Amino acid sequence: MELFYDILKQLIRIPCVVGAEHPFFMFLKRELEELNVNVEYYDGVLVAKGKRPESGYISAHADRHGLICTGHNEFQYAAFIAKNQADLQGNSNSEQLLKNFEMRFKDQRVQAYNPWSGSYLGLGTITDAYLCNRRYNIIFKIDGLEHLFPGTPIAFMDKLEITPDGLISAQLDNVISVALILYLYHLGYQGTAFFTASEEAGRSWRFLLEYFRRFNIETRELLVLDTSPYNSYQDISGLDIVLRNRDENAIFRSPMKNKMKKIAIENGINYHFKDAYLKNIMAQENKKGSLGVTELGRLVNASHGQIQGATLQFPTIGYHTVEESTTKRSIDSMILVLQKLYIDEE
Repeated sequence: MELFYDILKQLIRIPCVVGAEHPFFMFLKRELEELNVNVEYYDGVLVAKGKRPESGYISAHADRHGLICTGHNEFQYAAFIAKNQADLQGNSNSEQLLKNFEMRFKDQRVQAYNPWSGSYLGLGTITDAYLCNRRYNIIFKIDGLEHLFPGTPIAFMDKLEITPDGLISAQLDNVISVALILYLYHLGYQGTAFFTASEEAGRSWRFLLEYFRRFNIETRELLVLDTSPYNSYQDISGLDIVLRNRDENAIFRSPMKNKMKKIAIENGINYHFKDAYLKNIMAQENKKGSLGVTELGRLVNASHGQIQGATLQFPTIGYHTVEESTTKRSIDSMILVLQKLYIDEE
């Protein structure tokens, strides 16, 4: 497992703000090619292919939340700038949290980088953040980045923290899934992996659908890896992996779901179905809410079921912060499930 944590630590240090993923993709491309994995780069998606590309389809979005310079000494939350808002419809977890977390960013250190080369352009500190209802975005005040031009991405400074009681913390969504796929190739995975852009702006499914249509591919076995937010440590302390029957947009009809459930039961892995969990909370509180919006749900819905699959998610707390946390046991469980699905059966 030391290799996995080395990979994760390295990836966390490379910025990948939503809409400015290119430098991260280039780093990932090199790492994969060192493993003799064939890599193809299309608009919005990096595609890795092992020696048996049809033996598996795994996907993870690569982008992370961050800021964009939108004018002289003006900075906005990247996912919600005007050009990204068209695909956000108010029912995703990101949007529901928008009104509640602007003050989380106070005193947070950030780094600006060139969106193509990845070159470092300066450090700054967030001094204030407030929700502007006219623009429906968080506006930031930052000391130290007054020289930047509009369009410059600004990433949160981040590093991996591991506590003695087994809690893993960083801006995990969704670099932890990217690290997991890279580690899987080290273990011998020979299938296909997709790394998508702009998921936090609700657009990644478009790039993935375009890829499948480009090559006239249909599948029922796309596995999408991500994190899944919970409110407290108590909610995740007895939970290792998160599965889904569906999300707000579609029902997931894939043999992958029962395969993963069977693996979990046989190996003592604690799991639940997030949609059932959310429905139960709504019933207890006697109110309606969202079942969540996933990349897979948008893809299934838009492809009219030609692309089907399942989700496998890390349970986390501290969603969309640099203190987002999961457990070592959850990481071990995710790796075990993926090994059983893709490596042991070979």
